Amino acid sequence: MPWFALLLAAHITLAVSLLVPSLVLPFVLREREEAGVVAAERRPVRWLMTIQGQGSVVIGIGLALTGTGLLAVLGPDLLRRPWLLAALAVYAANLVVAAFISRPNLRRLIGRAAHADPERWQRRARRQRIIAYLMAAGTGLIGFLMSVKPEF
Repeated sequence: MPWFALLLAAHITLAVSLLVPSLVLPFVLREREEAGVVAAERRPVRWLMTIQGQGSVVIGIGLALTGTGLLAVLGPDLLRRPWLLAALAVYAANLVVAAFISRPNLRRLIGRAAHADPERWQRRARRQRIIAYLMAAGTGLIGFLMSVKPEF
């Protein structure tokens, strides 16, 4: 049983770390410039951008391995836990939004051409924050399902 707990802890940590940049970057990029420092040059922003870029592959591989291990341990018992299937579906939707909507939008906010038109940047940033709010709501729903474990 301790292996299951370690596997589960590693899986949850990897799952959250894969989504954190998509959830947090739109808010730390809120201010385009602060005391002459472009937001993309700040250390926490660079760290989040690195995780979003190169770290996603490594985290994704670790997530796939731990997820496969959890599925092997749970086996057919997974089908008797509809709350877990619902949480997995919400997480998959969050990943799709992060990969195909959030990441490309963040690249447009950070790129050099983004600073050319301040009004356009503000609209994109607002849209990206709304996406991040929706993703955060999905993450909260996953946490709720994991803690309450409702039987539907």
